[in-house]
Amino acid sequence: MNQSELISKLKNGEAQAFNEIVSSYQDMIYNTALSLLQQAQEAEDITQDVFIQLYHSIQDFREEAALSTWLYKVTVSKSMDALRKKQREKRGGWWKRLTGAEATEEAVSFQHPGVLAENKEKSEVLWKAISQLPESQRVAFTLQKMEGLSMQDIAEVMEKSVDSVESLLARARKNLRDYLADYYVKNKLS
Repeated sequence: MNQSELISKLKNGEAQAFNEIVSSYQDMIYNTALSLLQQAQEAEDITQDVFIQLYHSIQDFREEAALSTWLYKVTVSKSMDALRKKQREKRGGWWKRLTGAEATEEAVSFQHPGVLAENKEKSEVLWKAISQLPESQRVAFTLQKMEGLSMQDIAEVMEKSVDSVESLLARARKNLRDYLADYYVKNKLS
């Protein structure tokens, strides 16, 4: 069944069509959210939220872009909203400490399921570096390197021009090189 037929059936309320879409796209959505959020539980929550939004918004889907593009957009948007919320809560932590309220800040220690045990330390450093990229660079880098999207697809997801995406990726690579060079120079000297 092609995408148009599947969407038409979903718009008509056919549960099987929704199940097929979930089956086809859940790994893509989860992996994208996991790469951006670096927290498995949050990625699972985002995945569920994306499918809930799809179910409730399918009548408005005009099929001007591929369903996967729309799902990437929603996933990235919800993931970045979750990251912004987490950052706001961290910034509010000083007030909790000042007033004596208990603050629970957990250190970032992310292990992507695809990383081999012997590469654990290197992957932690890389994930930490990626998490320090500015938001738009992180999104572009994740969509290209983790999800394998083309420049055109990334541009559609991010609603930017291809030139803009290329610029974001160039800056992301430079920032990662700088961060990783600093890390390796410091660790060689210690």
